[in-house]
Amino acid sequence: MKIRGILNALIGAWFIIAPWVIDFSNHSGAFWSSIIFGIIQLLVSLWGYDKPGWNSWLNWISVFTGVWFVISPFIYSLTNGKVWSSVILGLITVIFSLWNLGSNSKSKSVS
Repeated sequence: MKIRGILNALIGAWFIIAPWVIDFSNHSGAFWSSIIFGIIQLLVSLWGYDKPGWNSWLNWISVFTGVWFVISPFIYSLTNGKVWSSVILGLITVIFSLWNLGSNSKSKSVS
């Protein structure tokens, strides 16, 4: 569970630097979308990395950012490698986040 959260945080960090690395920093909408949603992804993934279950709003936000990463390159008309990078990492984010949502918390009962 914690590893999935950390990997989602790393994906968020990727989206923060992606506009410069894969060269779409000149596309204002895609640039700011990647930065803002990357920051959101990074923060909620680190904050919620040990909070499993369907009631974890942090993981729901991570699902939302993953879906956004999947659809945003089509909204902003990005091309080839930029699209695939976003779609693949977005799908991984969604899968990890849903996996976290479906995980049971290990609660310890105190007698």
